[in-house]
Amino acid sequence: MVAIIDYDAGNIKSVEKAFQYLGEDTIVTRKESEIYGADHVVLPGVGAFGDAMAKLNKYGLVDVIKTVTSKEVPFIGICLGQQLLFDSSEESEGVAGLGILRGQIKKIPDNAGELKIPQIGWNSLSFPSKGRLFKEIPEDSYVYFVHSYYLHADDREIVKATTDYGTLIDASVEKGNIFACQFHPEKSSEVGMQILRNFLKV
Repeated sequence: MVAIIDYDAGNIKSVEKAFQYLGEDTIVTRKESEIYGADHVVLPGVGAFGDAMAKLNKYGLVDVIKTVTSKEVPFIGICLGQQLLFDSSEESEGVAGLGILRGQIKKIPDNAGELKIPQIGWNSLSFPSKGRLFKEIPEDSYVYFVHSYYLHADDREIVKATTDYGTLIDASVEKGNIFACQFHPEKSSEVGMQILRNFLKV
């Protein structure tokens, strides 16, 4: 069973459909018992960092997420779901993130107007050290991004994929049972489906 954490995030339906396409039983939930009872847990996300943290607090999900990530249950954050795992974001000054992983979320520089912000569309991945999500995924594979802010992780060893968009962007991280992607695997065609398959094998 894949539990998709429901805190009114915008991409829940597409994430749910992707796992169902792969033949997985899914549940969209904010119930503590259902999240703790799942084989895999997903934190989706589209929107603003501060609003998302407010919703997680409102629904009592902050401690639930910290507890489930402290166990051996495979956990993945997608898009904003990756950013929320870290300490803070320039998007919402003064708002604390979950702080499960160390790092900051920064605004993508527009390089004097040369780049369109947000980054919307396909970009290629490089693998500083290949993580389990990227088994059978070739270097320079393209995945789909929609974001204006990006992660810079403090611990460079957890960074398993990067992309370049005016700056080096930490596109995916892995630490123990915790995985996260800035891009949308559920919208990244067969490459994205293979990434989700790899997650389900953990």
